[in-house]
Amino acid sequence: MVLDEANALAFPTKFGQSMSVTKINEPKIVWKSFNCNDELWMHYEFSINDIEIPQKKIGDEKDRLISILREVKKLNPKFLNETNGYRIITKLDFARNWGLGSSSTLISNISKWANVDPFKLLEATFGGSGYDIAAAQRNVPILYAKTPNEYHITELSINWGFTNQIFFVHLNKKQNSRDGIFNYQKLNNKNQEVIRRINELTTNICQCQSLSEFESVINEHEQLISKIIQQKTVKELLFNDYNGSIKSLGAWGGDFILATGSQKNWNYFREKGFKTILSFKEMIL
Repeated sequence: MVLDEANALAFPTKFGQSMSVTKINEPKIVWKSFNCNDELWMHYEFSINDIEIPQKKIGDEKDRLISILREVKKLNPKFLNETNGYRIITKLDFARNWGLGSSSTLISNISKWANVDPFKLLEATFGGSGYDIAAAQRNVPILYAKTPNEYHITELSINWGFTNQIFFVHLNKKQNSRDGIFNYQKLNNKNQEVIRRINELTTNICQCQSLSEFESVINEHEQLISKIIQQKTVKELLFNDYNGSIKSLGAWGGDFILATGSQKNWNYFREKGFKTILSFKEMIL
């Protein structure tokens, strides 16, 4: 819905991705990416001249990386114009299949290095609403909205007294955000009345004083999105007998869900095979 100018509430997480950049004497890029267990999962070396050569298609991670750097150079023609090269090391704080923003944090970090607008770089590469870029650059909750030529970001102070009744469950699979965007746009279900109600719910959830209010908002939100994207809610599909509320996060069907209940309720999800569960305090910055 943010793609159609609805407001989004975004919380930055304690998990992120770091990037270190060191100059080297050769005109090439040496790129190494490590996962949260310090295991090398990506290692590529290529000449800076390779960035200037147009690609017919993106075949693998190396191609995608080169294509990102090519778009950076379009935004900042002075970038990578020296005779030297760089050694870049990135490290994730979270498992790669968690879907907590490996792409958005990468775009954010590269933008800082190259001194370019991260939202323009996102638009030219992965696409999307940009809410995750905004969250990657802040340490507090934000209200985010995107209009055709602007990004509106408002930092918030949210003091829910029931965060001990909120937790996050990983659904054991990662959703591809680009696929989620494509499928949503294909439906072409833009409806100003629904967007207005979504915005009301987003305002209401920021002001919730009790868990029951919070649950009421997310239940209605789930039903609205369900109708728009013509998919059953994750609660209907997987957790129909759960006595708390469940909210999909990001592209539906994968990554994390938000659930309400006490820590006693965690066993319900564990017994169904969902072992990765984090409390609100563990997840949210």
